[in-house]
Amino acid sequence: MQLTVRDVGKFLNVSEATVTRWIKQRGLPAHHVGGQYRFHRAEVLEWATANRIQVALEMFDDLEPEDEPAPNLAEAMEAGGIHYGLAATDKASALRVLVQLLPLPEGIDREFLLRLFLAREASASTAIGDGIALPHVRNPIVVPVERPLVTCCFLDKPVDFGALDGRPVQVLFSLVCPTTRSHLQMLARLSHALHDANFKEVVRRLGQPHEILREARRVEASLAAPPVERKAAD
Repeated sequence: MQLTVRDVGKFLNVSEATVTRWIKQRGLPAHHVGGQYRFHRAEVLEWATANRIQVALEMFDDLEPEDEPAPNLAEAMEAGGIHYGLAATDKASALRVLVQLLPLPEGIDREFLLRLFLAREASASTAIGDGIALPHVRNPIVVPVERPLVTCCFLDKPVDFGALDGRPVQVLFSLVCPTTRSHLQMLARLSHALHDANFKEVVRRLGQPHEILREARRVEASLAAPPVERKAAD
């Protein structure tokens, strides 16, 4: 489903005029269809994450079928792995070590995947500021895995990713999911977590796995709360 200007304004909690201005001034991805702007959810979510704009989780409510529970961030991170002290001297070598660590099924061409990552970075940096990047390809990584996986990597030294805030990157998150639906849901949850001060703090100081997973579980618990309780907690 493509989103309208009104939809995007609702999900980003801004006016339609602001949405239109962001298209022209801040590069919000939009497509002209029948003389009107239309938006893809994944592109809006990626843009909002990179620009530190909170996205309403309701943006993904209708993507969640009743017989399929929403993916759990903490479980995905535990399954995807948290890695420390990865040696890299620049963006390309950082992406190479990340791709080698992704828990992909046998037969996946990692060199081809690396080229896709590099091509994506050439078009626009996936750094979201504060030393964190969310490397991804233009289309979600959808592979035959049983559940969504989130891999977190900490570089031994920060490297330049061309972030808007000018800070080098030391923390990389990447997603591997079985469906486009689960990719969008998991990316939304990760984006929400990175807007959470406590989760972000423990990640930025390269906390231990049990600390990071504890904060991820807390964020998940807040997402599972009824809307009224969630709003009060925020």
